Amino acid sequence: MENGASSYRRFLDGDDTGITEIVGEYKDGLILYLNNYVNNLCIAEELTEDTFFRLLVKKPKFHGKSSFKSWLYAIGRNVAVDYIRHNSKLSGTPLEEMEGYLSDMQSLEQSYIKEESKIALHNALSKLAPDYRQVIWLVYFEDFSNKEVSTALKKSDRQVKNLLYRAKKALKSELEKEGFSYENL
Repeated sequence: MENGASSYRRFLDGDDTGITEIVGEYKDGLILYLNNYVNNLCIAEELTEDTFFRLLVKKPKFHGKSSFKSWLYAIGRNVAVDYIRHNSKLSGTPLEEMEGYLSDMQSLEQSYIKEESKIALHNALSKLAPDYRQVIWLVYFEDFSNKEVSTALKKSDRQVKNLLYRAKKALKSELEKEGFSYENL
């Protein structure tokens, strides 16, 4: 059900409940998607807030060339890329400060991933290259089509197909290293 576009239209027409519905529907998935870029759940939450803030303030036009979800995720991706560029010169956070972030991330992951086989899959995903993680996440966890992925990642359909093929191959290899038994990967 794609009601994000209609909620956004209502918001642009002055109905504030439209943006509330968008935030409620897309917040969690967008946080987890942006976490693939920054590897810090707290920062991913802030970037998600910034994404929704852009919708509130700048009110960009949604032309309907893609699904609303892929359009929103593309905006989130741009926010994350801007953040990474801006903070690339800063040094990393000390390990002592990261303990709180890691425990938050683990509790969210454990509530999101309940079965042991899914945890093994998630661990294998975290070992993949960022492009591989992102394409697998969008296709299999967010149910994006290849066309929607190409919009979100700003790649051609062919590049997405090749990236997805290589990502699945790398994921299969990681899972085999861990002794994971899988079906039809």
